[in-house]
Amino acid sequence: MTSPIDAVTVDDAANRSAREAARQRVSWPVNLTPASVTYESAGHALLLGDEISVRQAAQRLQGQGLSAIALLISEPAAADTLLDDVQVEALLESTRRLPCRPLSPTQRSQLRIEGYLGRFSVGLHGPDERLDLMLPLLGRQHADLILDLGRSPALELELPPPGYRHLTWGGAECDAALDEFAELVGEFDKPRYFQINADLCAHSASGNVGCTRCLEVCPADAISSHKGRIESRIEIDPYLCQGVGSCSSACPTGAIQFRMPEPARQQEALASWLDAYRQAGGSVPVMRFVEAGDLEVEDEPAGCVLDVPLEELGNAGHDQWLTALAAGAAEVRIQVHPELPPTLSAFIDDQIAQAQALLAALGHEPGRIKRIQRGDGAARDALPEYLPLSEEPLELSAQPKRERFEEVLARLTALGKADGQRHSMPSGAAYGGLEIDRDSCTLCFACVSNCPTPALASGDETPLLSYREADCVQCGLCVEACPEDAIRLVPGFLADASRTQRQARHEEPPFCCIRCGKPFASASTIATIKAKLAEHPYFAGDAAARLEMCEDCRVKDVYQGMVRDPESQLKV
Repeated sequence: MTSPIDAVTVDDAANRSAREAARQRVSWPVNLTPASVTYESAGHALLLGDEISVRQAAQRLQGQGLSAIALLISEPAAADTLLDDVQVEALLESTRRLPCRPLSPTQRSQLRIEGYLGRFSVGLHGPDERLDLMLPLLGRQHADLILDLGRSPALELELPPPGYRHLTWGGAECDAALDEFAELVGEFDKPRYFQINADLCAHSASGNVGCTRCLEVCPADAISSHKGRIESRIEIDPYLCQGVGSCSSACPTGAIQFRMPEPARQQEALASWLDAYRQAGGSVPVMRFVEAGDLEVEDEPAGCVLDVPLEELGNAGHDQWLTALAAGAAEVRIQVHPELPPTLSAFIDDQIAQAQALLAALGHEPGRIKRIQRGDGAARDALPEYLPLSEEPLELSAQPKRERFEEVLARLTALGKADGQRHSMPSGAAYGGLEIDRDSCTLCFACVSNCPTPALASGDETPLLSYREADCVQCGLCVEACPEDAIRLVPGFLADASRTQRQARHEEPPFCCIRCGKPFASASTIATIKAKLAEHPYFAGDAAARLEMCEDCRVKDVYQGMVRDPESQLKV
């Protein structure tokens, strides 16, 4: 398994031929008719920054098809302006008809910009009131475009929304950027990159908040948690979303699914490519996950390198990379570049750490997954250090994301040597177990009703709490829901077959109704309820026996008591 590969024995020409045959046989999945969202821009532009830069930009943009231009002076002019007094006077004269508003230092700190192309709201958010700036400046509720010429962007996002442009006046790209800005008038369509299945989401239950992984990895700030009457829900603004895909890769349940292409189709293509490559005579395949834009400017890689063209690197996470290894890739290489948003770069690093930890736990070499830099041809074309784990085709039959990945882990487990131990994972990884305090647990099953996956389950006939670790995504909703604080998360990947087996964690004899004999709860649950309601007037005296009755007998006893003593209910 760890044998070195002799370059003399690798036929690069044969690998190139096999790669081309695989490409001809298996096409990379493409969503040709994705759902889309439409931006509508009428060309009402807001320019903000220091007065000289803003007026220079406005002068340059006049006559380029914008419907209206408004100026917001958000910072003082630079002391080293290159214009003399005559030029400044001419600039002011040419732009004096444009609506303009200066902001005081206090107002600058209160400036808030929200929205996207065709629908930007701009206002001052003070401690006591909010002031809309668009109505007095543009005569409408929203700006269509925003050109920010400030020293630092007013909208501090790694991926700002369409229609917002931060620009340094006088820079080399200034003229081209202004031309592009002026062209943002009309209707523009963009794919709706995602779909959400709220039934699979592990974010919230019963007013408690659990998984927040998608919220932490979006560089466009397009994902938010909205508080409902009881529960919170995850929402993705399709107009702010820019298709990075890290939310889909980070989601452990598959509740968020990227659609260009769908993760399941992507996994199937990986496995089919590798199978076709082997059948065509290729050897030691290396899967390189790379942005499609990089492929357009690169020369052809070594014959053993099979490129996975992604719209964004976040479109694939550790589940996709490990699928490639399980399907017969000798190595996986993820090609990064300096322009990656910091949040996405950190996400890629975290996913690589998770993949390497899982490989080590299952007895494989963590070095099979590597990060390489754009432009490093030597790292891209290097022969892999290890032979493929398998040359058998990989077929995935399950549909839910977690279940499909469990099939991948099963293949890697069979090909490796798991040690039966629990291995540490990067913080926040969706792998781990639970500890149940049996002395505290009353088998009320609040944890079961709040669990978003099949990890926790109750018994059919007897008071029983069972757990299957493979289904657990470590969201913590069970911990939050437990009224007795009897549950504790145990982070880490368990490299043992028991992880995929359902196990009883707590069981008690059933408590039977004192009237009809039907089992309806556990003895500890009844004892806890009796203790908590001992002082309640409704269960005073003989009525306390109702706590030991099933739901049917309890109702009957209440009505029989009312018949015997109709005024008894008035005493409660």
